[in-house]
Amino acid sequence: MTAIRLTPAERKEKRGDAHHLDPVVMIGSDGLTPAVMKEIDAALRAHGLIKVRMFSDVREDREAALSKAADELNAAPVQHIGKLLVLWRPIPDKAPAVDEDRKAGPRVVKILKFSKSGTHRPEIKKVTVFGNQRVTAGGEVKRAKPRVTSIKKKARD
Repeated sequence: MTAIRLTPAERKEKRGDAHHLDPVVMIGSDGLTPAVMKEIDAALRAHGLIKVRMFSDVREDREAALSKAADELNAAPVQHIGKLLVLWRPIPDKAPAVDEDRKAGPRVVKILKFSKSGTHRPEIKKVTVFGNQRVTAGGEVKRAKPRVTSIKKKARD
């Protein structure tokens, strides 16, 4: 895979966004091991823009690690300043999980109660209505009950 190419304007914007970030991955004396690459990939998947701290004193090693990580993980190298490396990759869209058996969840309903004299403002009350409840015409919340059938009708069936 090749690294994502950024224009200078996009790179400048990403550098500004990364300024306040703390490093989320640390690279020790072993360099870019498969475990470190896996952590960088997980961080890119979760955050998109990350900082990586590399404890090597050799600049060429840090540059090589930045380009290798960007190439293997299909990311864009944004910045290399000192021992900090900044990488960016767009966050993939998550597919929403669809549950067929799911029922309606709680919802917030506004209930208006008008004054009897008509000179005052209506009273607004927000109520949470659960799946087994309903709001009556008078503004009360009642639990929905199963329909009761007569004993005679049950005996016929």
